Amino acid sequence: MRRRIGIDVGGTNTDAVLLEDERVLHGIKTPTTADVLTGVRTALEDVARHVGPEGVQAVMIGTTHFVNAVVQRRDLAPVGALRLGMPAAKSLPPFCDWPSDLAAMVRGQVHMVEGGHDYDGRPIMPLDEAAVTAAARAMKAAGIACVAVSSIFSPLDPGMEERAAEILRQEMPEADITLSHDLGRIGLLERENVALLNACLAPLARHTVQAFEAALRQTGIGAPLYITQNDGTVIRAELAARFPVLSFASGPTNSMRGAAFLTGLRNALVVDVGGTTSDIGALKAGFPREANAVVHIGGVRTLFRMPDLLSIGLGGGSHVEPRSGGGIAIGPRSVGFRLPELARIFGGPQLTASDIAVRAGLLQLGDAARVAGIDEGLAHVALAEAARMLEGSVDRMKTDAAEVPLLAVGGGAFLVPDRLSGVAEVLRPAHAAVANAVGAAIAQVSGEADQVFHGMTRSEAMSEAERIARSRAVEAGADAATLTLVDIEDLPLAYLPGGALRVRARMVGEIAARG
Repeated sequence: MRRRIGIDVGGTNTDAVLLEDERVLHGIKTPTTADVLTGVRTALEDVARHVGPEGVQAVMIGTTHFVNAVVQRRDLAPVGALRLGMPAAKSLPPFCDWPSDLAAMVRGQVHMVEGGHDYDGRPIMPLDEAAVTAAARAMKAAGIACVAVSSIFSPLDPGMEERAAEILRQEMPEADITLSHDLGRIGLLERENVALLNACLAPLARHTVQAFEAALRQTGIGAPLYITQNDGTVIRAELAARFPVLSFASGPTNSMRGAAFLTGLRNALVVDVGGTTSDIGALKAGFPREANAVVHIGGVRTLFRMPDLLSIGLGGGSHVEPRSGGGIAIGPRSVGFRLPELARIFGGPQLTASDIAVRAGLLQLGDAARVAGIDEGLAHVALAEAARMLEGSVDRMKTDAAEVPLLAVGGGAFLVPDRLSGVAEVLRPAHAAVANAVGAAIAQVSGEADQVFHGMTRSEAMSEAERIARSRAVEAGADAATLTLVDIEDLPLAYLPGGALRVRARMVGEIAARG
């Protein structure tokens, strides 16, 4: 028998479930608190009362804490940017394409030194180790404790980034150092941006993980802690503290994985309707379809492992207001976690989508008498507008004209009508309101390799990518005996000599037992 606790922290609610093998034993939905961590403790304390003497084997937490910090411009540390690529990469310095307000908060110092590789793997210039040492001393003198290192074509050859990190650790032994090749892909600016975002979140990530661990201790749960990632898998908490950007879209991916688990469908569209947004994504073999294009995070261009999602401002807490030219507008503003304080069904002043649903008889929440005076026609028009928003978004996420099943989950799933154009059927699984926590609880551990190989045969390159993915999965906490290769693809790069191949491999396995 295997028991796990899954927790997902959203902008409106914090959801938790206790899972025993394939069965949900208990679930709770509690409002997210302003400090986030209090809500997590509340959810843990509730679930802990149902654990029993058998205990649990693992606790998985998914959080929007890190991406919200970027979007809301808070709790970000100043970063020292070290780019290896002079003289070739001088014209567009680090932070050049960032929103000005965010750059002003994060930009500590910028150092650009000689180094980097050309597209064929040859060094542009030897690494200027003296300049790296001088940069490290300057950053240390300025009190900068977070550093991001990027080098031209480091996914092809990470050697210079790794050597620069060695020098930085000698000069700044307490610094948090992020290397761009550990996170991003080909494309210097986008990969560098991911590294800079990761670096500025390092202190917050460390503090958050420590707080989660303290919450476990306070509730008497001795199980190891894992943090969910944006690919639907989990990673050891101590490793998640090093790479917080890998948790950016973990909420929607948890919901998608939970929807797949609760319905048994491995290929479908999923809409997760929360209190503030609706996130639409596609399941491919039980995992979220991955985005292969640039993704903007808080206005910053990035290119790294992210799910292919479409988010719209429609949720249970969305404001419902008349348009100046007629009709109804829903969202994007939302009362969020203040729904019990501001929604009309609780005596508040704001008309929300939840109020409309209660008036229409779709939801039992609060005091229905408080919204009995809402015109029935207004409720009908508002629900039709919600359906129109969802229908257009679902259509955008489809890859062909064929009708597909749509899995409706999340606390606001009452806004999804039973019929939508282009949808074969709308499925509402049991425990749909806490599907995100279910997805966290069932999560496996993964390891991924995505880099360019040259000077190898195709089979050698693919074998090496598989080896790297396996090694990273074990480091993340996977049981090596359970690892399976779930995805591998290669792409010949015609503009690189020597038969260069970009290979991406992904291994997934169960959590390793800890003694």
